[in-house]
This record gives sequence, structure tokens and C-alpha cells, in this order.
Amino acid sequence: MPGVHRNRLKKRRISKQRVVQLLATALFNGYAAGFQKGKIFTGGSKAVCVPVLNCYSCPGALGACPIGSLQTVIGGVNRHFPFYVLGLMMLFGVALGRLACGLLCPFGLVQDLLHKIPAPKLTVSQKLDKPARCLKYFVLLGVIVLPLFATTTAGIAPPYFCKYICPAGTLGGGLPNLIMNAELRKAAGMLFEWKLLVLMAILAASVLIHRPFCRYFCPLGAFYSLFNRFSFYQMKLDKIKCVDCKKCEQACPMTVEVTKHINNSECIRCGKCKAVCPTGAITSDFSVRAASGKVEKT
Repeated sequence: MPGVHRNRLKKRRISKQRVVQLLATALFNGYAAGFQKGKIFTGGSKAVCVPVLNCYSCPGALGACPIGSLQTVIGGVNRHFPFYVLGLMMLFGVALGRLACGLLCPFGLVQDLLHKIPAPKLTVSQKLDKPARCLKYFVLLGVIVLPLFATTTAGIAPPYFCKYICPAGTLGGGLPNLIMNAELRKAAGMLFEWKLLVLMAILAASVLIHRPFCRYFCPLGAFYSLFNRFSFYQMKLDKIKCVDCKKCEQACPMTVEVTKHINNSECIRCGKCKAVCPTGAITSDFSVRAASGKVEKT
């Protein structure tokens, strides 16, 4: 009976994660009238960045995407330093780390759901996986550097990541707008076809690999990963309670070596390790000690 009760609790915890993801998606894209009218919301909240990739052009979006905003400010005519945008991103990073990726990101939710499709799963070898994870840091570097140097004749740099890569923008912004606006469908050309190809490749890969975009390409995830070790929100492992069964590592969607580095930069704080731990050795909470740099050794 205790085992049955524990399994029920595990399922409940996992379902709570999904509920939070759905609520966050609804909150960030809560302008229902935008989907009805086929128009982008332009209210005051659009001046505030949300903590996740969420396209400004999505008809329901109530806030701005931090990566899109960062590129826009850096690549503008006046070349302002992005104090406001970068400050908000750092605030999210210090407070949450990659918890934003695991619980709040709509495109992370899409990848999670796609991976549940019954299909053979692909295990990427560590020799390929580890260096491939560095790609997202190069994408982040490109987000910052390209708008500084690769400008148009008018002296303005387009948001290169949003324009050529971002699958979240294509899914949340590009497709809904094209579906609802006949004029946009007529104007869509090779660029949109390229963006659609990128999106389809990521979605197809998500069925085989858990969160491929988060692992290898997301610049916002790369930025937040820099704060994982000392953010307010921390995962904790009680090594006295730990029986080294490795169930946490088997359940981890990001293949983090939980028993060695529970607050690894790749940990998205989804809670799956905590849910499967048979002894309750893994906990998580907000800690001022962690943010001050006094992270408990795990």
C-alpha cells in the first residue's frame, strides 16, 4: 500500500508541473481577442519582457520576448546599451535559473508533449551530446554580436535570431498570423519556408530527443544556465538519504548527473528527479544563501 500511495504522489507531482506549464502559457498569451481579430496586442504590458521565449508577434502575447527585445535595442539606430532588457534577464536568472525553462516556457511545453508520442527514442552519445550543447552559447553570442556589426544600409540590424531561427516565434507568431491574414499568406516567401523547415525539424526531433531545442540551440536557456549554480531557486540532494539508485538520472530529461552535480547548468528544474526519488533525498526551494554564492555542496 505505501508503494501504491507513493506512485500516486509521483503522478500528482508530475501533473502539477504540467499544470504550471499550461497556466504560464495561458498567462503569457492571454489576449484572446488577438486570435479572434488576427491582430497583435499593443497594450502597455508589451513593454515588459516575460521570462521565456514568447514571440512578440503572437496574437495573444501580452509581453515581449527578452531575446527579441535584446536584439532590437542593440541593433537600433541609436545603439543603446540594453540596460533594461539585460537587467530583467539577469533578475530572472538570479531568481529562477533555468526553472523558467522547465516550468514556464511554452515552447518547452510543446517539446515535452511531443516527446510523449509513442515512438523509438534516440540516445545521443556523450561524445556528440556534450560539444553539441555548447552550440546554444554560440547562438547567444550571435544574438549579442550580430546586431552590433551586421547592419543594413539604414544602420539598423534586423533581429537575426528571430528572423532566421526561432522556432518558438514561427509556431506562436508566424503560423497564427498567416492563418488569420490572407494578405500575409500572399506575401510569405522563401524566408518563411526556411523558418517553417527549422520549426518542423525541431518538432520532429522533439519526438525522438527530449527538448532538443533547449539542449542545443536556445540562447535564453544558455543565458539562464550561467545563473543555475547560485540562483535563489536551488535543487538540493541529501546524500545521507540518497541510496544511489540512479532513478533520478534515468528520469532526467536533460541527462544531468544528478548525484554528482544536481545544480548543473543543464538542469531545467522540472522536478522529475524529485518525483521519482524513493527516499525523498531531493528537495527544492528558494534560498538566499544560494544566491549569495554559498551553495550547499552536492
